Amino acid sequence: MSEQPAALETPSPQPPQRQGWTDVGEKGGVLAIRAAVFAATVMGRTFGRLIARVVAFYYWLFAPGARRASREVLRRVLGREVTAYETYRQILRFAQTTLDAFFLVAGKVRHFRVTTNGHQHLAELRDGKRGAILLGAHLGSFYAMRAQSEVENLPIYAVVYTKNARRINDAFEKIDPGKNAKLLQMGEGIDFMLRVKELIEQGAIVAILADRVPPNADAADARTVSAEFLGGTAKFPTGPYLLASMLKCPVYLTFGLYRDPNRYDLFCEPFAEKIELPRKAREEALAKYVQQYATRLEHFVRMAPDNWFNFYDFWER
Repeated sequence: MSEQPAALETPSPQPPQRQGWTDVGEKGGVLAIRAAVFAATVMGRTFGRLIARVVAFYYWLFAPGARRASREVLRRVLGREVTAYETYRQILRFAQTTLDAFFLVAGKVRHFRVTTNGHQHLAELRDGKRGAILLGAHLGSFYAMRAQSEVENLPIYAVVYTKNARRINDAFEKIDPGKNAKLLQMGEGIDFMLRVKELIEQGAIVAILADRVPPNADAADARTVSAEFLGGTAKFPTGPYLLASMLKCPVYLTFGLYRDPNRYDLFCEPFAEKIELPRKAREEALAKYVQQYATRLEHFVRMAPDNWFNFYDFWER
């Protein structure tokens, strides 16, 4: 897991290249973020949810790329044409979980009902002081998992990419500066890998969202692998699996699904005791792990398709 998905942007019509996730930045962000922070910290969640509806409608109205992306995933899951309201509702879910994140970062978990499924795996890691990697996705809320980890005293560190959602993350930093001590900026250099290695050896749990390819990755990029996902083919990053294979640590899947109006269902399940990439069959092994991830991700997307927050061209054409 990592940061909450970036806010939506109105893309240029029919760009010459496919829109990637790093192209989706913040749109009209300053006023909306200030309004959300004000609602969350002063006026309360009920008033904030009214603001979220207005913000979501604004994005729905002026971000055709987001509407197209929403229609595509919902059509793949539902197997039929999608209504305008259903695309709006998916964008609304994004706005609602972003608003809730302000409460969760501030530790105001009393507003929510949280259910946990498989969290005994994380408790066992904590009690045994054993490091591990968690693989998540931009599905539902990472912040619900973070808040629950504080309640259960789980040593979770999250790898994040904040450059395309800087205002949102700055707002979170103002609410609780101390929380950012457990955030690791996404990187590919030796310093990043050494830091993750150090944390794993100390018994920490490092969370990585594994559904978005590296910035500027092209179709032939060795850092990506194609997998079958919701009836199509999509690119997924290989970095999390390469990292886990070097660290020789167990890997788990984790997702936090939002259920309107105030429930979060958290899931954790084993993925691999150890990622093994034989030298003579490295590409085949990577493809197997990526497909395993994509298959489980599809399962959880089907459970809550309006929690899918990748508002860009996700599938290969």
